[in-house]
Parts: sequence; C-alpha cells; structure tokens
Amino acid sequence: MANENHGSPREEASLLSHSPGTSNQSQPCSPKPVRLVQDLPEELVHAGWEKCWSRRENRPYYFNRFTNQSLWEMPVLGQHDVISDPLGLNATPLPQDSSLVEPPPAENKPRKRQLSEEQPSGNGVKKPKIDIPMTPTGPSVPSSPSVPGTPTLKIWGTSPEDKQQAALLRPTEVYWDLDIQTNAVIKHRGPSEVLPPHPEVELLRSQLILKLRQHYRELCQQREGIEPPRESFNRWMLERKVVDKGSDPLLPSNCEPVVSPSMFREIMNDIPIRLSRIKFREEAKRLLFKYAEAARRLIESRSASPDSRKVVKWNVEDTFSWLRKDHSASKEDYMDRLEHLRRQCGPHVSAAAKDSVEGICSKIYHISLEYVKRIREKHLAILKENNIPEEVEAPEVEPRLVYCYPVRLAVSAPPMPSVEMHVENNVVCIRYKGEMVKVSRNYFSKLWLLYRYSCIDDSAFERFLPRVWCLLRRYQMMFGVGLYEGTGLQGSLPVHVFEALHRLFGVSFECFASPLNCYFRQYCSAFPDTDGYFGSRGPCLDFSPLSGSFEANPPFCEELMDAMVSHFEVGVSPWVGGGEQDGRLLEGQALMATVGPSHRNCSRARQSPCPSSCSSPSGGNPRPQRSPAWSRAASSATSWSCPPSSTSTAAAPSMSARKRPWICQVGANA
Repeated sequence: MANENHGSPREEASLLSHSPGTSNQSQPCSPKPVRLVQDLPEELVHAGWEKCWSRRENRPYYFNRFTNQSLWEMPVLGQHDVISDPLGLNATPLPQDSSLVEPPPAENKPRKRQLSEEQPSGNGVKKPKIDIPMTPTGPSVPSSPSVPGTPTLKIWGTSPEDKQQAALLRPTEVYWDLDIQTNAVIKHRGPSEVLPPHPEVELLRSQLILKLRQHYRELCQQREGIEPPRESFNRWMLERKVVDKGSDPLLPSNCEPVVSPSMFREIMNDIPIRLSRIKFREEAKRLLFKYAEAARRLIESRSASPDSRKVVKWNVEDTFSWLRKDHSASKEDYMDRLEHLRRQCGPHVSAAAKDSVEGICSKIYHISLEYVKRIREKHLAILKENNIPEEVEAPEVEPRLVYCYPVRLAVSAPPMPSVEMHVENNVVCIRYKGEMVKVSRNYFSKLWLLYRYSCIDDSAFERFLPRVWCLLRRYQMMFGVGLYEGTGLQGSLPVHVFEALHRLFGVSFECFASPLNCYFRQYCSAFPDTDGYFGSRGPCLDFSPLSGSFEANPPFCEELMDAMVSHFEVGVSPWVGGGEQDGRLLEGQALMATVGPSHRNCSRARQSPCPSSCSSPSGGNPRPQRSPAWSRAASSATSWSCPPSSTSTAAAPSMSARKRPWICQVGANA
C-alpha cells in the first residue's frame, strides 16, 4: 500500500483550499495541511485502527496498522479479520436476539478499498481537493449581491437508486482546478434577458439544426456538385454570432450582411472541385485532369462573358494536350501545371459561380431565420403555460466593482420534465424523449461540481439532470453529428500549461472555454443560458473586465479571431483617452504558430513587478490600482513593448502546443 495515502494520526493531513468569499483573490492559494480528527472508539484504536484521509477520493477511510487492512466504512466490533482469519473461525459470534442488534444494510457493509484506489495515479494529473471552511483571515471577496453561499453537498434525488449514483461524483482523473478563485474584476451588471433553457425547446432546436445542416448539404450538391466543406457549417455559426443581434443563442436571425463571408469563402475554395493533399504522381495527374474537366463543365453551364469562356476553354484544351503528350512528367510538374491552370481559370470560374454561391448562403440564413421564430414561439408558449412573464422589469444595479461571477438570468426557469439517466461502463447516458446524450463519468462529476459552485436557484439539484441534458445537446448540435466532426472546437491546452500560466502570470480566467473543457471555475463561453449554471460569464465579446489576468484560445474562425483582437484593443490601445497612462493593458503575450523551422517571437515587458491589485484597504469594494499603459510597437504587429527598463523586459517563451493562447493582464485606471 502506498505511503502517500495514509499515515499516523500525527502525520495525517487533508488538503486545504480557498472557500468562496473568504480569501484574497489577488494571490493563488497553496494547499496547507490540517490534522484529521480521530473519533474512533477506544476498542478500535487498541485493535490498531485509525482514521485516515484519501487524497484521491476526497473522503476518509480506516486503516489497520497491524494488518495493513483498509476499509471505507468504520470496522464493526467482533468482525473477523479477512487477512489473518479469512474463514472467520475466530470471529466473535453475534447475539442470538435479533432485536438487540440491528443488522447493517447491504450498502453499509465494510468494503475493502481496491488497489487502484489505494495507489496514486501515475499520469501526473491534478488530484481533486476538498473545501474545508476556515476562518476568514483577509478582506471578504466581493461578489454579486444576489449570490448566496455555496449550496450544501446534496444529490439530485433521494431514492436508493439516486443515492447509488453518488459514486459518479468521484472522478478518477482530474484535468481542471476549480479551487482557483478568479482575480477578474468587473462592473456589477444586472441579470441577462436570455430565456432559460428547457429540454423541450432544446429538443426542437436540435431537430431544426439537423434539418438546416441537411439543407446546406443538398444545396451544395445540387447547385455546385460538391460536398459541403468540412465543418464549414460550424464556422458559419461562429462567424454569424459575431455580428448577430438576434435572440437565439445558437442560430443566427439578425445579421448584416446576409451573405456570410466565411461560408462564401469556403464554398468558393472548393469550386470547381476540392483540392486535396497529393502524395504520388498518379494522384497529381488525376487531380489535374479532374480540375480541367470540372472548370470546362462549369463555364459551359453558367452565364459567363464570351471572354471568360474563351480563356477557360483555351487553357483547358492546352492542359489536355499537355497531358496526352508528356508521359514522363513528375509529380512536381503536374502540380505546377495545376497551379498555372488555377491562376488562369480561377477568377473566371469564381465570377461564374458567384451568384449561385451567394444564393446558397442567403438561402441558409433565411431558413435559419424561420427556424428561430418557431423556436421562440415554442419557448414563449412554455413560459405562458407556467405563468412566467416573458419580460421582467430590470432591477436597479448598484454601480460598483465586484469580482467576476457567473451570468444570471432575469426570467425565472419553468418546471423541468423528468430526465432518465443510466451508466454504461464509464459513460453516463442521459435520455429525454428517446434522445440520448453521453458524457464520461469524470466530466459528469466536473459538471456536478461546477453546478454546485455556480447555480443559485437549485440547491436540491432537482433541475441538474435536465440542464445537463440541455447543455450536452446544445454542444452536440454545435459540433455536428459526423464522425470526429467539431473536435477542434473543444481543443484545449495541456494541464501543465494552465498550471504554468496560473503560477507565473496569475491567470485565473479563460476567455474561450466551455463547461466541458474549462480549467478554471470562471470562464467565458458561447451560450450564457445553458452554461451560466456551470460558471460561465457569457460570450467573450460581451465581457469587459477592469482588472485581472486572462487566457484567450479562440476557435479557428477568422472573423471571430479578428473580432477578439478588436475587442481586446479597446482596453489595450494607449491612445484611448489621449494619454499613455490611460490604456488598461499591463502585460500582453501573443504566442503564434511556428512557420517552418523558425518561430515568430513576441516580446513582453512589465513596467510594474507586481500584477494588478484588487485589494481594498477599507474592506469595501475593490479599487484596482493604476498601472502604466502598454504601447503597441508600430514596426511589428506581433510585439508589445513599453519604455525600456532594465528590470522589466523579458522574452516570451515559445510553445509547441497545437493551439496557442493569448495571455494578457489588465488593470483599470484609478
């Protein structure tokens, strides 16, 4: 048995973590040992039993230092030792009068700890911690006035079957740290006007999105003769939500312009045919022939100018002639010829297909608009059935600074229908009206913890399963139902990178995350209605902090990344307000992907050796300290600098991760 899991009463300790509202947010908390109270009967102590703490499972167990036996439940007096006396020959007989001694229930019988539970995991991931209330030693953490304390530890049901599900709440591997308190400071805002999620509405939305995806596929096949570009529909939704002002959290309904630049660009790149990576000479030859044939067929079937038809047909015939004559060409020769044909025919082919592709984009948008109307009508009908008003009078918001807290909804949540749940191996399956979503046991326990920390209207966890179903169904429809489709949208940094960002830069907030892939308790995500119950602050483009340290790792959508940079530069630009000290950026890092064998380097410098502070000497609302601004170097778009300082300049470390974050520290003016 590993020595790390147990010890003597003097040596035993449990992990101490910050309790919400009791610690200083500006400094990360380090675990501190606390002595475990020994409350065993004297007979058990003399028999060698002692109470220990399992750091892996976050609960106590009982260890016998004489026999090295360990049990989850308290040993029963008179029970035989299964190691020295496996048959129970020397066990103390039980009393004959059954009325004197009540037999313990089956689930309370001592269960020996498994070897996998006794030995620490070897993958090096972070182990869960337990929150132990302690006496506040510093100023109280500001939070929303409507946020009560953390709900008590409860299961969402009281039946024996639900109690057996408690084992699901013990993760075996942890890739997050929900004990880190955020250092992000925002202006106190009122609740969001987004309608609360409901399984019936989410089911209708998912059915309509599947129909919309099918419409998109059929339009690409019928009008252009191509398959829709891979995950172009997903990027279309991301790009549309950047400019969308509609009411639906997923489907666009109020966008300008109607034609999506992202969808238009990706379809045009696959016209007349989709080009793929070539490894062999014969593949290059076939690709050149298919491209020439498709270009001629497209220019003959579309309305094009006589000059365009002449140029395309002449280049196509010249290519066919070259293919018939030259039989010793290499793969590079075929690829050079294909590039030449694309340069000559590409502009004319694109001009001929432009109207048709714009029609596809416009058609998909207008279908989405009709679907949003149907979804909202269904949502309002459910609220009306439960006598819940659609519009709620906005409460008066006190203008003050608070630490960031999850987004709250103004409209009350309607009663939730029943949702079924069962476990298959290590996968939790949640079903509503025949539609099932799946999540691993580890991440189900993570959602439970996030819900416990963030939700304020369901302390009994009665709505937990319906809201988990809505959340998983929402992301399932966002990713797509194809094999491995949408996996890039959930990519995240390794755990060790997040630990380094928090340790070195004080990062405690993610600007692009979800309840499934977040590392910190506080983050921004795409959907405030479903994710707000699990710690989300809403979309990053609506998030305007005054102080804090953040990490941004956006999805691979050009329009979204451009909007992110523009949003950051509102607080970054030193020219805002006309003074060099008025910019809010203290420190910025942009870690770029490698180009060949070299790296694009970004430099960083910090004028002040300490990050932005949020402490309040008077014990009231925090007032971030004023710090020097950062200025953007005009000579390079990827570097950030400030006036030279002998102690503040340092080079940004390079990273080899596939997705690289943008890290910044922001401070507000006094």
